[in-house]
Amino acid sequence: MKPLILVKHSLPEILEAIPAREWALSEEGRKRARKLAQLLRPYDPEIIVCSVEPKARETASILAEQLGLDVHTVENVHEHDRSSSSYYPREEFKILVQEFFEKPNKLVFGNETATQCLVRFREAIDSTLKFCEDKIVIVVSHGTVISLFASWLTGCDGYALWQELGLPSFVVLDTQSRQLLKMENLP
Repeated sequence: MKPLILVKHSLPEILEAIPAREWALSEEGRKRARKLAQLLRPYDPEIIVCSVEPKARETASILAEQLGLDVHTVENVHEHDRSSSSYYPREEFKILVQEFFEKPNKLVFGNETATQCLVRFREAIDSTLKFCEDKIVIVVSHGTVISLFASWLTGCDGYALWQELGLPSFVVLDTQSRQLLKMENLP
């Protein structure tokens, strides 16, 4: 089985007045995405799929350009649906995310529980891996769903992983042995 690489999008331009799902990358985020491509190159990825959200699509496009690959947008690998939530200051947001991980069946904030979010993301990953057969796949997505999936697959602490993931970053997973092989943040 080939590894599955889940990439957390690069640094967005934070605009408090618009929902996070609409944010695009900042100039620094675009530079960081180009650097991330060099860290991914040794894995010999064969295909890139991404979330529909602009910051993930833009990260994926930059990676694809740098790695000479095509990008395919995939439904249901988007972030936890927080479209009904307003902007939260960083510390308040961290508290909500911690509760989200600790109480997966409770609707803490947004429009999905952690369990609903994980089921949606898992089904999309399963479909993607079946479609891509035995290719090395990069999925450009978002920190919360990546952490939920890695926690479900490997048993790692999802909230701790969420806190560690930078903008951008990636995890390498062996879906067969259910192991987290590597977690890498851009220096």
